[in-house]
Amino acid sequence: MAIGGKVKENVNFVEQPKYVGLFEAKVIGINPSAEEFEELLGWTPKEDSKQFEYLGESKDGNTSLRIDFWLEEIKTRNRDDMDVNEKFKVTFFIEDKQRENKDGTRMQYINKVGVCSWASDPNDLPDWFKEREYRVAYSGEEELYNFLRMWLSKLDYRDKEAVLELEWKKLMRGNVKEIKDQVNGEWCGNIVCLATITTTEKDGDVKEYQRVYNRGFLSPYSLKYFRTIDFSSEETLSRLKAKKPRDLKAHEKFVLDVTNSEYGCRDYYVLKDLKLYNPEDNIAASDKVISDEGADY
Repeated sequence: MAIGGKVKENVNFVEQPKYVGLFEAKVIGINPSAEEFEELLGWTPKEDSKQFEYLGESKDGNTSLRIDFWLEEIKTRNRDDMDVNEKFKVTFFIEDKQRENKDGTRMQYINKVGVCSWASDPNDLPDWFKEREYRVAYSGEEELYNFLRMWLSKLDYRDKEAVLELEWKKLMRGNVKEIKDQVNGEWCGNIVCLATITTTEKDGDVKEYQRVYNRGFLSPYSLKYFRTIDFSSEETLSRLKAKKPRDLKAHEKFVLDVTNSEYGCRDYYVLKDLKLYNPEDNIAASDKVISDEGADY
């Protein structure tokens, strides 16, 4: 028998801190390769990591693409609990499948600037929507374009010549160059996101993971409202629910979407500035429910 070699070095795993709350960020990378990932995050991924396999197949057998936007938090307040600009990832899934509601009676449409609308017949679409070219939307496009419109906030979407449209066939081949080219581009700005914690149970063990809510985003100026108003209080929520939809401000609509009992955020979150996550505070996380299909009307 022969035994030889170096003594295995013990490496202590250091768990990354987790955060909850609203934060301003800039996009620093999109679907990075292993080499780009090491440059962005500062550490080398496993050689057999599947996290860089972005193109795949849905459960229905359709081509699907995962799009990871890597964000770097912009410090907007002095915090003792954070000494670096943290990095977060917000993920979108798009599928080569036209979007329709559950009973197949209505289709979702998307126009040339990424705005979506539902209708049972194209003739029933709002006139303001039909002022621009439009088509049937694909699964996941609404959430992706909501992010793009907020991130590329320097583009004048009211201009009749404005266009925000990705080439679908390229996306379904895993080509995200059109989006990558916008990083630090002339139209990009900072964006406000919501950091959350998702909890799963597997084989009796409870695991908690850092996530970013991917169904709503805000402009940086909106953070000031969350510092002066408690949007988690029943009184405030009741006041917002009593408003007509057209009278809601962007940050108020965001709050109602996040806290919606049927379609809202199921993860643990706080509607305040970003802070270190305390597991002892996460009592009601399992009570929040979100539909896998979204608000399909």
